[in-house]
Amino acid sequence: MVGWVADVIELIFLGTSASAPSIERGLSATMLLHRDQRFLIDCGEGTQRQLLLSGLGFKKLDKVLLTHGHLDHILGLGGLVSTFARWEALPTLTIYGGPWALDRVGDLLGRVVFRGDEPEMHVTYQPVEPGPIWTSEHLTVSAFPVSHRGRGCYGYCFQEETKRPFLVEEAERLGVPAGPERRRLVAGEPITLADGRVIAPEMVLGPQVPGPKLVYVGDAGRTDDLLEVARGADALVIEATYVDSEAEMAARFGHLTARQAAELARDAGVGELYLSHVSRRYPGKVVQAEARQVFPGAVVVQDFDHVRVLGAEKAEEQS
Repeated sequence: MVGWVADVIELIFLGTSASAPSIERGLSATMLLHRDQRFLIDCGEGTQRQLLLSGLGFKKLDKVLLTHGHLDHILGLGGLVSTFARWEALPTLTIYGGPWALDRVGDLLGRVVFRGDEPEMHVTYQPVEPGPIWTSEHLTVSAFPVSHRGRGCYGYCFQEETKRPFLVEEAERLGVPAGPERRRLVAGEPITLADGRVIAPEMVLGPQVPGPKLVYVGDAGRTDDLLEVARGADALVIEATYVDSEAEMAARFGHLTARQAAELARDAGVGELYLSHVSRRYPGKVVQAEARQVFPGAVVVQDFDHVRVLGAEKAEEQS
């Protein structure tokens, strides 16, 4: 039996509509949770209300990752930052994105939100380049380029650290008591039992297993340049703005069809596929049906859907 469960990456979809809101769907925004960290990915118009309706609120929301600078992905930052500044909800906010996206957000905040007598807060604009942009002991967030309209469009890969699972049955066979001794072994320290035997970590730890991997793509106009970054991901979030019958229109506007997104998921061998950025032109069930012809488990997400990303091979074995 494996004695630990990998940390869970959680997603709450706050806005899943393309370009303009509908009655059922808000504009692009997703909250990612991992341990005590929060990442808001994109911030379309109305995001702060969606945060309240979802029950997430504003607590510890100090990082925003922008996929690109189109208005349906950034306009919500004006209201959100104004609220933060007036309520002093957070002292600082770091906004990550390509230079073009950050320039537009800088204009929005600097020339509109913080103009006149509006209270200010400390906002850091962090340009991203391909590669790691944020790391902790448990999680690495990396940016990768995405082909869409405009300069500096990015997606984000969230990768939990590699772990060695604690083998409970082996520890019990060796007589390792539950408690601090096992924690020391997990931390890589040998222990000495009451009978004098020395137990080394490798005696009770299994082979290294990578943690969950989530790949998040905002708007995209092609998938061939996403295949390697998506390969083997436990979950892929990606747009599905059009259906295959309007593939030419999708290409003209730099978007994907549901079929293209599903083909990427299939070819990259991902575990779960979540489709967002859905046009008001189609019911979600139509988009989902097209994707499932290629990737049977594809899901078109709705606003406030909550999903957990955890690789099956890293979950605790169930008896």
